[in-house]
Amino acid sequence: MIPHTTPACQTDSWQKTLQQAIRDPAELLALLELPRELLPAARRAASRFPLRVPRGYASRIQKGDPADPLLLQILPLQQEMQTTPGYHADPVGDVAAMPLPGLLHKYAGRVLLITTGACGIHCRYCFRRDFPYAAARPDQGEWQAALDYIAADTSIREVILSGGDPLSLSDARLAELVQRLEAIPHLQRLRLHTRFPVILPERVNRKLLTWLARCRLQKIMVVHTNHANEIDRPVTEALRTIGKQGVTLLNQAVLLRGINDNPEALCGLSESLFTAGVLPYYLHQLDKIQGASHFAVEDATAVDLLQQLRQQLPGYLVPRLVRELTGEAAKIPLESRNFL
Repeated sequence: MIPHTTPACQTDSWQKTLQQAIRDPAELLALLELPRELLPAARRAASRFPLRVPRGYASRIQKGDPADPLLLQILPLQQEMQTTPGYHADPVGDVAAMPLPGLLHKYAGRVLLITTGACGIHCRYCFRRDFPYAAARPDQGEWQAALDYIAADTSIREVILSGGDPLSLSDARLAELVQRLEAIPHLQRLRLHTRFPVILPERVNRKLLTWLARCRLQKIMVVHTNHANEIDRPVTEALRTIGKQGVTLLNQAVLLRGINDNPEALCGLSESLFTAGVLPYYLHQLDKIQGASHFAVEDATAVDLLQQLRQQLPGYLVPRLVRELTGEAAKIPLESRNFL
């Protein structure tokens, strides 16, 4: 049940807070007391993929440290301007998997809806940074085609809301879409992929909790967290509150060079997630989006890291190390060197 008292993380002002996000590289560098020499490259990279970071997230970054693991996820860098062979604008074949605008049908039993192109934060390694949202995202008047597609295929048991970030939408619009999905008898599960509870815990407000609690479908929320420093007390409270609404909470992380490519960081992430009521789910190898090659970690290193995690953590805190490949029927596990 929704608690009678509203936790500190719950407000109705998340939209205003998001509007105040930092978008100017000069402001970010000044706020975090970073060298001005970083500014020209940051501006060039931001002209290609804009900077956006909520102020609350920026407050978790260590001032004066250009190697901070949260900073490196959001600071535009010169390396993004490099063209790397083998890296693409659509690295996982999303566009080819759309039978209708905004609806991806890659895997058996489930479909994904691109609900919006908006995100609360712009992660520099984002695999959809070049996604054609304007052409591929259905607007409010076009949901019916996707709903008809889902209703006509009784093998579809799960709908995934993605984006962008689905929690960028208003709760009224989300509740209306979910209500229409609930009316499809063969649907069993609703999954939301979101970064909002981590980057802007104020988003976890009463309206969100209300429609989540009332939804008849089994609910899964996959949050995206890469480092334990992202999980402070408000984030922990927001995640625990979501879990009380009958939502299964999982995390997917991306293995990123210089950010979490060591056992200490990954163990710390798993421990912090579990404290917040979230189970580690996936540790993704980087999707090869053009502009993000400097984040890549070698497969051999990734597999060695996984083995170290298994030696240090209980099994339920060890994520699955996977890669997504275009045309495959599922994520590909990197469980042994035979895959390398």
